[in-house]
Amino acid sequence: MSTDLQWLLIRKYNSFLVKKVPEGPIFSREPGNLLNLHSHKYSGLANSKTIDIQSSESGLQITTRKSKSSLHAVRPARSTANVRNRSGGRRSLGVVASIAKKGYRPDLRAAALGRSSALLAAQKEKKASPPKKVRGKKAVVSIA
Repeated sequence: MSTDLQWLLIRKYNSFLVKKVPEGPIFSREPGNLLNLHSHKYSGLANSKTIDIQSSESGLQITTRKSKSSLHAVRPARSTANVRNRSGGRRSLGVVASIAKKGYRPDLRAAALGRSSALLAAQKEKKASPPKKVRGKKAVVSIA
C-alpha cells in the first residue's frame, strides 16, 4: 500500500490524534512523529522512513525504520542508536544530523535536531539559584 493511500485512510481518524482547541492546530502522539504535528510529512504511521527520538535513562534513543524490510512483516524492522548523556550535546546532535542527512530523510533534519536538543535540555539537572543579595537601604541596615 502506498504512503499516500495510508495517509488518506488514517488522516481523519486514528487513536493518536489530539484535538484540544476546535480552531487550533491538530497534534498527534504517534511514535516517529518528531514535531507531534498531524501532517503527512511528519507522520510516523504513513511514511515508510521515519526517525523517532526518545529520552531514555542512559541518554537519547534514536530509532529509524528500515525501508527495505518486508512489506508483509507483522512488525517493521528498526535500527536503534543510543547516545549516552555523558557524551555531550554536540556529539548527540552530530549523530542525529548524520542519520538524517545520509539520504534517509534529509527533510526531517531540522526537526530531528530540534527534538534532540529539547530532550537534552530537559535531561540536564538544573543548578540551584544563588541567594539574593540585599541592596540599598536594607543592606545598610543589615551591616549596622
